[in-house]
Amino acid sequence: MKQPLEGVRVIDLTTAMSGPYCATMLGDMGADVIKIETIPEGDTIRQLDPKVKGESYCFAVLNRNKRSLALNLKAPAGKSVFMKLVRQADIVLENFRPGVTQRLGIDYDSLKADNPALVYASISGFGQTGPLSAKGGYDIMAQGLSGIMMMTGEPGGRPVKVGIAMNDIAGGMTALYGVLGAYIGRLRHGQGQYLETSLLEAGLAWTPWEFAAYFGGGERPTATGSRHRRSAPYQALRTKDGYVTVGANTEKLWKNFCTSVCEQPQWLTDERFLSNSLRVRNVDALERELEAVLTTQTTAHWVERLDAAGVPGGPVYTYEQALQEPHIAARRMIVDVDHPVIGPMKNIGLAVKSSGALATIRRPAPLLGQHSIEVLQSLELGETEIAALVRDGIVIDGRR
Repeated sequence: MKQPLEGVRVIDLTTAMSGPYCATMLGDMGADVIKIETIPEGDTIRQLDPKVKGESYCFAVLNRNKRSLALNLKAPAGKSVFMKLVRQADIVLENFRPGVTQRLGIDYDSLKADNPALVYASISGFGQTGPLSAKGGYDIMAQGLSGIMMMTGEPGGRPVKVGIAMNDIAGGMTALYGVLGAYIGRLRHGQGQYLETSLLEAGLAWTPWEFAAYFGGGERPTATGSRHRRSAPYQALRTKDGYVTVGANTEKLWKNFCTSVCEQPQWLTDERFLSNSLRVRNVDALERELEAVLTTQTTAHWVERLDAAGVPGGPVYTYEQALQEPHIAARRMIVDVDHPVIGPMKNIGLAVKSSGALATIRRPAPLLGQHSIEVLQSLELGETEIAALVRDGIVIDGRR
């Protein structure tokens, strides 16, 4: 059975995280992703520790299912190679600062003349237009500007970045659905198109509760720790040896939590906790009451009781504990990959499971310029011409 994007060629001009993540997801679905890397160092992520035998493990995790062409786009000969590649491409991804692709002559308007069916996607920090478009932007700037940092952490504390590169991943995922939508449109209507998103907008699009609170009730969302803004108890609570998450956010679940889990039926008649709205309003007092009971036993004890009562809940793990959780292994979220230099290594598994051939991990992340020669050969360049490109430093032959 063929994968959905088998035969689709993607030119990946991106670096760091947002764009490479998008390109990797396309590669997982079967696309032939050709990663164009700058000379002499390639993607900036190749410099990140930890390194194994000189290769960045971070790069290796993030850039599977790709081929690497190390190419000097600023040289006329390199630009000529790139344009030949564009004529065979279906999708182009880039995350340069706005204006760079125009200066290089590889922007959408320049490329669509040779390939009108091209789907071209740009990811930037703050968008291609608007007062902030020229600013360079990383994940933390987008988290700060979107208000997300002021909503993260404990009440009254300093602004806190989400523990993962949330806006980067959001940018990559937002670009992904845009690219897939545009490609489906091309299949149906025969036309390519340009699309763009930013780390700022992608992150802001993930704030529907906060958006509704502000425009619907004039609220200014602030940090609430692990608490939900609209439901209680719905948070992490302290236990004897750690924390447990509790989602008793309906009246039925609240009743089961009080009676079957905690054996505290008096909470059901406490005037402060008679409804969800009252529990949210009195969440400080609610937390004190709950933790006075929960701290008498371990997290494992309470998880067992929550499960028995049908109340959603679970442990709060460290990342190491999460990776050692048997359920994670059963869901194949840690997979083995054989890298040409690193050797046997671990990679993140496929988050989407399917009945058909939707996504697969077919190849490890490439070495810098590992596939330069085979890509040039696919463009029907002769051996003499390829040798000259390597000799003149236009491409790197990274085969080992």
